[in-house]
Amino acid sequence: MTRILSAVAWPYANGPRHIGHVAGFGVPSDVFSRYMRMAGHDVLMVSGTDEHGTPILVAADAEGVSARELADRNNRVIVEDLVALGMSYDLFTRTTTRNHYAVVQEMFTAVHDNGYLVERTTFGAISPSTGRTLPDRYIEGTCPICGYTGARGDQCDNCGNQLDATDLIDPRSRINGETPEFVETQHFFLDLPALAEALGHWLDEREASGAWRPNVIRFSKNILKDIRPRAMTRDIDWGIPVPLEGWRDNPTKRLYVWFDAVIGYLSASVEWARRSGDPDAWRAWWNDPEALSYYFMGKDNIVFHSQIWPAELLAQNGEGERGGEPGAFGRLNLPTEVVSSEFLTMEGKQFSSSRGVVIYVRDVLERYQPDALRYFICAAGPENQDSDFTWAEFVRRTNGELVAGWGNLVNRTASMIAKNFGEIPPAAELADVDRVLLDHVREGFTVVGELIERHRQRAAIAEVMRLVGEANKYITETEPYRLKAPEQRERLGTVLHVVAQAVSDLNLMLSPFLPHSANAVDAALGGAGEVAPMPRLEEVEDLDGGPGYPVITGDYTAAPAWASRPVRVGAPVAKPTPIFTKLDDDVVDAELARLRGDQ
Repeated sequence: MTRILSAVAWPYANGPRHIGHVAGFGVPSDVFSRYMRMAGHDVLMVSGTDEHGTPILVAADAEGVSARELADRNNRVIVEDLVALGMSYDLFTRTTTRNHYAVVQEMFTAVHDNGYLVERTTFGAISPSTGRTLPDRYIEGTCPICGYTGARGDQCDNCGNQLDATDLIDPRSRINGETPEFVETQHFFLDLPALAEALGHWLDEREASGAWRPNVIRFSKNILKDIRPRAMTRDIDWGIPVPLEGWRDNPTKRLYVWFDAVIGYLSASVEWARRSGDPDAWRAWWNDPEALSYYFMGKDNIVFHSQIWPAELLAQNGEGERGGEPGAFGRLNLPTEVVSSEFLTMEGKQFSSSRGVVIYVRDVLERYQPDALRYFICAAGPENQDSDFTWAEFVRRTNGELVAGWGNLVNRTASMIAKNFGEIPPAAELADVDRVLLDHVREGFTVVGELIERHRQRAAIAEVMRLVGEANKYITETEPYRLKAPEQRERLGTVLHVVAQAVSDLNLMLSPFLPHSANAVDAALGGAGEVAPMPRLEEVEDLDGGPGYPVITGDYTAAPAWASRPVRVGAPVAKPTPIFTKLDDDVVDAELARLRGDQ
């Protein structure tokens, strides 16, 4: 058994999340975590809503509500959506808890005490018309490195380089288009150059492991070439106070949202441990050098997980060129792997809420089965290259693969057993054709498991569906529906026992991908319908006296082992109802009309 930290990117709480978000950080992390539990590992899957920073303030101002009110509302929407999607978090929390504030401030203090946070005078942007601070993220201009005209004041999304607003050519406000004024201001900078050698050694080690996706390791090493100090405080009144004398009570200085958000992986682990009754339980995943950690996100967040967060960890540990001692958390593990997905587009266009090119998770789940969406993401998602979600392809895969392939196999199997025996029959002597199918399916546990471990989920689910095709072919070849004579009944029972065993095994293989339907399939074959433990939403009190909030948690210890398990002879099997809903052809036209705003 290995301890596995499944660190899932924190969805930003400035609005509900769309399917592009869950294709990047959500479903891939859940598939991996569910599989690793079944493979016998001790998994801790944590995340939460990221609730600080300028976009929250801008959205709140636009609605005439406070930042906290906006964050509360969107936090609940996101929590409900992720529970409905079946995301098996051990704890999904938020960055506005007092626990998170305390952990972040402790990290800042340790990094500062080790000498990796330096105070500097820099230039901050001011809106000439309002006099308010204009954060880097809300300034656009031309990137001085690659010439991209839509670069932001904190990062160029085209070349991936970190920027300062003062670097931009022809800077302008994203809010009203005016040219910002730059005035002197004091900030703390993370001394990344003092951590560059340690970061380089870590990345070299990770590259040598051969585990990282090539695009992620290349990008991570490339941005190391232009490393420079990065501001970790902001002129803003919404965020975590700077825990130093002279700064703590300043109402306009807060920690940078990306400094605090990545620390959420640690703070969520600490909160989980505190709620478990063993406040130090988190250390088994963070201080034990044998523990492994996997960070899931979209590619726009690579820089924060392969540079900023590892740099914070190294600085806290005292492992940069300035030396130092580990802080109160002890020596913390750096990421084992940064698992980054590419982008999902929609009908050939980039997702954009403002332009109406969007489909929110909630809207999909209100109209379609959650496993239909999960299947599309697993089978056709942006695993290692950008992919496009189209309603035509969603309907085709749902009807042609889920319904006609897997759903048909389950329905045929349960129907024939219910009609002929009413329970799973015993098997007599197996024929070669029986053994071939059972052997191939059992081998699938090894093949599929290894693919999931290497984050090749598209290939993994394709392999399971190939085996589904073999099982359907087995039924066609053995023709159990023709075995009607009394002297053929023993053979009929054997064939149906074999196909029931195959369906049971395939269902276990599909359970990390399709947990809702896995439980339905198990129940259809006389099981308890609990092969894929599901998350639950809980209302909790803040551990340190703050306002209460909803969390996602669950008990996943009942997940079966990742191996074939014999079907139970005599388990009752009734006439089944379809596991998957076939979609009408007019779904495509109706959804495209919604996109156009016709509905």
